Amino acid sequence: MRPIVTLTLNPALDLSSTAAGIVPDRKLRCTAPRSDPGGGGINVARAIKRLGGEATAFAALGGPTGARMAELLAAEGISCRRYEAPGETRMSLAVRDTERGGQYRFVLPGPEWTPAAEDALLADLGGGVPEGALVVLSGSQPPGISATFPARLAAVLGGRDLLVDTSGAPMLALREARAPLFALRLDGQEASEMAGRAITSVPDLAQLAAGLVAECVAAHVILALGAEGSVLASRGAEGAFHARPPRREVVSAVGAGDSFMGGFAQALAMGQPPEEALRLGTAAACAAVMSDATELCSAEDVAAILPEIVLARP
Repeated sequence: MRPIVTLTLNPALDLSSTAAGIVPDRKLRCTAPRSDPGGGGINVARAIKRLGGEATAFAALGGPTGARMAELLAAEGISCRRYEAPGETRMSLAVRDTERGGQYRFVLPGPEWTPAAEDALLADLGGGVPEGALVVLSGSQPPGISATFPARLAAVLGGRDLLVDTSGAPMLALREARAPLFALRLDGQEASEMAGRAITSVPDLAQLAAGLVAECVAAHVILALGAEGSVLASRGAEGAFHARPPRREVVSAVGAGDSFMGGFAQALAMGQPPEEALRLGTAAACAAVMSDATELCSAEDVAAILPEIVLARP
C-alpha cells in the first residue's frame, strides 16, 4: 500500500440538523445538531478509512474549533497532522427541511492567510510528505491563499503524485500553469467553467477530459456529471472511460465528490489501474448520496454498488 496524505487548507466543523417548514422571518426550531469534521481533504481521509484504508489528514486548524476538529478525527481513528492556521477554524451549517424537502447549506469563510504564511506552509509540505505518497488536495482555499497554490504545491512535492479537486480561480490557474499533476477532478459545473461553455453530456465530458490531458493540465483528468457518472481520460491511453452508477435515491449530495476521491485514491494506493480506481470512486460517490446530511459513503453500500458499475467507452 502506498501512503496517502490528504491536505485540507480550509477545514470546517460541519453542523447538520433538520427543521420543519423553513421560511424567512420566523424562528425555526431545529433538532439537536450533529457535529462532523469537514473540509475536502478531511472528508477524503474519512472516506478512505470507511473503505478499509488509511490516510494521514494534514489540516490547517486553529482555535477551539480546530481543537474540536482534531478530537473528532481522533475519535474516528484518523491520523491527523495538525498545522497551525492563522485564525479560528470555520463552521458550516446544513439544515434539511422535513416538510418540503431540500437542504439549506450555510458555509462561513476561513481565516485570512498572508503570502508569508503560504510560503511557510509550502516549505513544511515540501519536507513533510513521505516519498512515494499519493497526495490529495481537496476543497476550497481560505482567503489570502493564492490561486497558484496547487501549482506551487505540485512543484515542491517533486515526484510525489498529486491529485487535485478544486474549483474557481485555483482550478483555472492550473490550466495556465501546466503543473505536474497526477490527476485533476472536476464536477459538472466546474467542467463547464473550465470549458467556457455548458457541459451537459457524457461525450462533452470525454472531449473536454481528453483535451485537458493533451494540454498537459494533468496526466489523468476525471470529470463528473451527477447521476451520469464520471469520465476518465489518461495520458497515453486510447480514448476515455465512462463509469455510470446505478440509479439510487438521492438523500444528500454532500460528500459525494470527497467520497469519490477517497475511493479513487484508495484503489490507486492498492496498485489498481486508473480505470478501476474510477469504478471504486464512482461506487463511493453513489453510496454517499444515499446517506443523510454530512454522512459519507459506507463500505457496505460501496460493496453492493460496485458490481453494478460497468466501464464503457463514451
